[in-house]
This record gives sequence, structure tokens and C-alpha cells, in this order.
Amino acid sequence: MREVREAFARFWPLTRGDRKWLLLIIGCVVVAALAETASILLFAQLTDHALKAGSLSAFWEPAGAWLGVAAIGAIVGYLGNSLAVWTAERFVLRLRASVFRHVQDLPPDFFQKHRQGDLVERLTGDVEAIEQMVVSGVVGTVSAAFSAVFYAAAALWLRWDLALVTFLLAPLFLVAARRFAGRIKTASQEERAADGAITSVVEESLGNVVLTQAYNRRRAEEKRLDREARAWMRASVRGARASEMYEQFVEVVETLCVLAVIGLGAWEISKGRMSLGQLLAFAAFLGYLYPPIRNLGQLGLTLTAATAGAERIQEILDTEPAVTEPAEPVREWPVHGWVSFHGASFRYPGADRESLHDVTFTAGPGELVIVTGPSGAGKSTLSKLLTRFYDPTAGVVCLDGVPLPDMSLEFLRENVALLPQETLILHGTIRENIECGRPGASQADIERAATDAVAHDFIGALPDGYDTEIAPGTATLSGGQLQRIAIARAMLRAAPVLVLDEPTAGLDSIAARRVVQPLRRLMAGRTTIMITHDLSLAPDADRILVVDGGRLVEAGTHDELMAWGGAYARLATPELDYLAARSV
Repeated sequence: MREVREAFARFWPLTRGDRKWLLLIIGCVVVAALAETASILLFAQLTDHALKAGSLSAFWEPAGAWLGVAAIGAIVGYLGNSLAVWTAERFVLRLRASVFRHVQDLPPDFFQKHRQGDLVERLTGDVEAIEQMVVSGVVGTVSAAFSAVFYAAAALWLRWDLALVTFLLAPLFLVAARRFAGRIKTASQEERAADGAITSVVEESLGNVVLTQAYNRRRAEEKRLDREARAWMRASVRGARASEMYEQFVEVVETLCVLAVIGLGAWEISKGRMSLGQLLAFAAFLGYLYPPIRNLGQLGLTLTAATAGAERIQEILDTEPAVTEPAEPVREWPVHGWVSFHGASFRYPGADRESLHDVTFTAGPGELVIVTGPSGAGKSTLSKLLTRFYDPTAGVVCLDGVPLPDMSLEFLRENVALLPQETLILHGTIRENIECGRPGASQADIERAATDAVAHDFIGALPDGYDTEIAPGTATLSGGQLQRIAIARAMLRAAPVLVLDEPTAGLDSIAARRVVQPLRRLMAGRTTIMITHDLSLAPDADRILVVDGGRLVEAGTHDELMAWGGAYARLATPELDYLAARSV
């Protein structure tokens, strides 16, 4: 139960703002339990005074009272249950938003360590499991506790001696619940992990369906899904068996209690110490008493199972963002675009060596600085530091002479536009994809950005124009067209600093040439840092930086570096030979 208490304490603060509704729900629960208790007592009165005596006149008064109490109980029960559902869903909404907000602040390496489908399962099924613990669990516990108290009190009032005898078996329910709790928690943990694995396999397979078909991997993918599905099935069956064993054990104990009451009641009636109505009412109270006690035990099992989801959510919440907002960010200013790295080094979490070591360079407004080097040299890490996905482990990165950690993340990213290597497309219209560069932009601004990105013409040729729905991997547009939409988005943002990470990667030579023209427009007047293997723009660069093994090994213009005959010359010569051959 320690895990339950810790998880409850972690998530209970999220009910702030709804606790008055929880109190109202508990009030409804108490009234409904009192109404049920009164109904049973009225039933006993009706049995002894009307049914046993065969008197119709004695029927109306208790019958009317019973109907009134039942109506009150029904109305209050409906209001309480409806409010409980509403409050529970508000909690889920709040918790999911809190976890999702935290996830969006986590660094890229977190998402490389966790499968996307598993994260989806945590944000859906695991969040709902926590609600079962914090909101529904509280309401259910209070409801069962009050019901048990009222029914037990009524049974004691009728015949305290018989009640005490039957109460002796009640602790068996709680003992049984504790006995099965461990099995159910283990099964729940395995089931939730398998749920995430199934979602991941389906998501990955659908996302790579071309690879699956082209390489005849259909059976392999089916085996992957079958393996994860069988793991889920085994865990689900184990959990179901444990719950069912508990349920059947409780049924036997309840039957034993009822038979004991009937036997003792028959003895009491034969001695004239108890009426038939009292016996029926007493049996009814016990019949109503044991389900709440059983529910308390079942709630214990539910809470134990919910801790499996809570632990998975806590793993996310306990992961610290790689960067944090400054306590007192510097005042915002009109950014000119001076970028500087001063002895910047960086090691990814868990890596055995640095990705960057002691890198120093500057780039000014209107300059094009190309960063090149072999694959895995650390080039893309520069973009992650400049957009502050990470902070350097040594040294500092500055914008206009101000260290990046001293300014708010929102301000930094408003002034540093990133065009990543992967063409990022949102589910939505072309207009929405471009507009996210500057939310609220006018249609004229969107079309101007698309025109500068050489995208307006092909967009206009589409049947729905800017209202055309697109999505990641869409077949509606080519890779080059999607890249130009991404360039239009960056143009609309109009940030003074532009970071291009392999902007022509994955494009054929024709598509790459079409992208270069809008890229030149995009770079005009901005501080541009282009990370690329494509050196077609290198002769136009103000400075070229060659990174190898995480170190800045060369820096200069294209002509200077070619004259030196070093690392850049070795990289550029095959590229220039290819360009020359293509021009011929």
C-alpha cells in the first residue's frame, strides 16, 4: 500500500478546484445510502403490519413513504453519479494536459529512448488508470464506507447479537483482497507495457508500410504484432484470473453468511423473539452490507493495479527537461542576429564521448556560414545548442552577446528559425502549415511567403489550393514541394537568425535546384547557419566551418580552404567534380 499512498500523494494536488464537487458527490453518496437504509426499514414495517396481517389499510402509509424515499434516493443518486463522471473526466483532462505539457519540454534523446506508441499508451490508458485511483477511487471508497456503516448500524439496531456474529466474517474480504493484490499489480504492469508495445508495433508498421511491402516483411511484422499481443494476452488472463478468484471466494463467504443469518433467524422466530419482517430486513441489511465491504476490497485491488499506470506516468514526470527557463530572463530587445559560440562543448546524456569539443566561432547579420564535415562529426549538435534543445556542458552560446540561458525560450525561438533536416508537416491544410510560422498571419502574408518559396504556383494548381489537406508522408505533394512549404513557413516567421539543417537532404538534383532559389531568398539579410553535405552554395558562403570528431578543424572561405588542401578540399572535390560533370 506504500506505492498507492505515494502515487495518491503525487497526483491528488491535481484535484484542486474540484474538491468542492467531490464534497458534494460525497454528500449525495451519504444521502443515497441513508435512503437505501430507510427503504429496508420501511420494507420490514410493510411486511409485519400489512403483508403478515393481510391489511390493505396498513399498506398505504409505509408504501407511500417507501416510494418517496426511493424517489429521493434515485434523484440524489443520479445527480451524484453524473457529477462524479464529470469531475473524473475533468481530472483526466487536467492530468493529460499536465503530462503532455511536460513531455513537450523534454529533450530529443528522451524520445529516442522511448517508443512513440508506448508514450501514446501512457498518455491515454495510464492517465485513466490514475483517475481510477485519485477520483473514482476516493468516491468509491467513501461510498462503500458510508454504506457499510449505515447498514451495519441498522443491523445492530435490529439485533445486535446476531449482527456481531455475522460481522466476524467481514475481515475475510479485506484479507482476501490483500492476498491477491500482488498478483494483480504484476499482471497490470505487464499488461500496460504490452499495450504500449502493441501500439508501437502497429504505428511503426503502418508508418513503414512501403518498406514492409517492398521487402516482403508482412509475415515478419505479423509475427512482431503476434508476439506483443500474446504477451498482453498472458498478462490480461493472469490479472483476470486473480480478480475472478477473489470474486468467487467472496461469493462463497457471502453465501455462508446469509445461510448463517437465515438459520439463526429461523431459530429466533421459532422462539418468538423475532418477527418475519425483522428477519427479512436483517437479511436485507446483511445482503446490502457485504457488497460495500467487498467493494472496499475490490477497490484495494483496483488501486494496486492503478499504481502500475502511476509508475509509468511518474517516470515521464520525473524526467527533467534538458533546459529550463531562467528565473529572471533578460528584457527583450530588437535582435540583430549576432551568433557566437565560445568554447562550446557538449556530451549527450549517457554518451561515452563528447559530440562537440571547444567550438568557437561567430556569425553576423547577413552572413552565410556553412558547417560541413563527415557524418556523425557533430554538425547537427550545433543547431540543437543554438535553438537551445540542450545547453553546452562547457562554454557558452550567445545571441547578440547575451548567453542563451539568460533569455526566455519563447523569445529565443521567436528570433531563431530552424529548418530541420526532416521536413516537418502537420496534419492540416497547407495554409495552416505555413501559418504556424507566425500564427494569425493574413492570407496575403501567407501567399507572399509561399511566392518567395516558389510554392504559390503549385499550391494554386491544387483543386483546393491553400485549403488542401496534407499530412506527414502525404502522396499529394512531392518531397521538394513539401520542403518549399516548410521554407515558406520559415520565411513567414521572419526571424533574424536562420538555422538550416541539411535543407536539401533526400531531394533529387532537380528538386534540390528548385529549393536552392527560395533558400537564397530566405537567407537574404539574415544570419544564416547552414549545416549541410551539399556544397553547391559553398562558393557563396562568407565562411565555411569544417567539423570533424566534434572539433572545429578548419574555418575560412571556399577559396581559402580549397587552397589549403585540407579536410574541406577532400570533401568538396568529389562534390565539385560531380557538379562539373552534371553541367556538361
